[in-house]
Amino acid sequence: MGGAIGSRHQKGGGVSVRWVSLFCISSFCLGVFIVNRLWDVPDPTKLDEDASTRHHQHRELLPAANCGKKETPIHAGDILDQVSQTHDVIMTLDKTISTLEMQLAAARAAKLHNQEESPMVAKPNTRPFKERQKAFFVMGIITAFSSRKRRDSIRETWMPQGEELRKLEKEKGIVMRFVIGHSATPGGVLDRAIDAEEKQHNDFLRLDHVEGYHELSTKTQVYFSTAVSLWDADFYIKVDDDVHVNPGMLGSTLARHRSKSRIYMGCMKSGPVLTQKGVKYHEPEYWKFGEDGNKYFRHATGQLYAISKDLATYISVNRHILHRYANEDVSLGSWFIGLDVEHIDDRTLCCGTPPDCEWKAQAGNPCAASFDWSCSGICKSVERMDEVHQRCGEGDGAVWHSNF
Repeated sequence: MGGAIGSRHQKGGGVSVRWVSLFCISSFCLGVFIVNRLWDVPDPTKLDEDASTRHHQHRELLPAANCGKKETPIHAGDILDQVSQTHDVIMTLDKTISTLEMQLAAARAAKLHNQEESPMVAKPNTRPFKERQKAFFVMGIITAFSSRKRRDSIRETWMPQGEELRKLEKEKGIVMRFVIGHSATPGGVLDRAIDAEEKQHNDFLRLDHVEGYHELSTKTQVYFSTAVSLWDADFYIKVDDDVHVNPGMLGSTLARHRSKSRIYMGCMKSGPVLTQKGVKYHEPEYWKFGEDGNKYFRHATGQLYAISKDLATYISVNRHILHRYANEDVSLGSWFIGLDVEHIDDRTLCCGTPPDCEWKAQAGNPCAASFDWSCSGICKSVERMDEVHQRCGEGDGAVWHSNF
């Protein structure tokens, strides 16, 4: 009996094993089928055939969509003509917008200047924006209260006086002024001395600015802002009062760049950043320019430089947020370094004094400006300005015969 029971168990066990095996095989096949469906990769040949079929169907539908319309062939030349015409229109609009923007900016600058005008500072030439005098270039000769003799040495050499100065403005569009602010106590003895000198020569541009050696960067900003508000010029020039200038040659140099809108011209340099306190040209913010021994970015030397109207207007509009470094030439360069400005390095703006400028004048290439690098101007300029003018000057009639 035990054996019978054992036989039945073996038989039942065999049936169970067969059912389990069949179930496993079926599950495996079903899994393979599902995976194949999920991961089925289309046949590339079939894809190409499907794409071709859709392309032909699309082409067959086009005539129906364009029923009654005559197809016009498009030529490459027609497309180029249309592109060229569109480009010309865009350029014209861009130029018009740029002009309007500059006029608006200049109007704002003039309005701001008139609003901020100090009643303590005489500005006889102030006029509304719409009446600004048109000029070729405005030359501001930066001067100080103590520089009367320097100013006289310039008046006696390369700067016309009296009616000749007015005639130069009217016929040639060249404006020249000594640029000065006021003292810390407006109306004091220093200011009265300038008032008397102005009455005698009428060749000053008075600024709403407190004079001081460490305020030259601010004075530069105020000068350009004031000049833009008074004259609508192509160029604005800053020059020190110990530099010899040939106005005719300077005008001819500028005229070559008259068609350009953003010009920054001078003798470009990249001097060392001086970190030691107490030395001349020390830069208190030297750490902004990197490690010790680094140099400044390229900028025009401060004895003389010229900027175009767009840049002078830019300074006027933004002068309250433009950072001022200790050295004004570095400050000016920093205002333009991130803008789309053309830097022009013209070495005729920084010739040496005789014999350097004399040799060049004899060779038919007179310099626009001359000074001594060792003195950052003409050494002993009061005594030597006349000598430099006699040996390196372009001649008193040169500016009148120059075509700008």
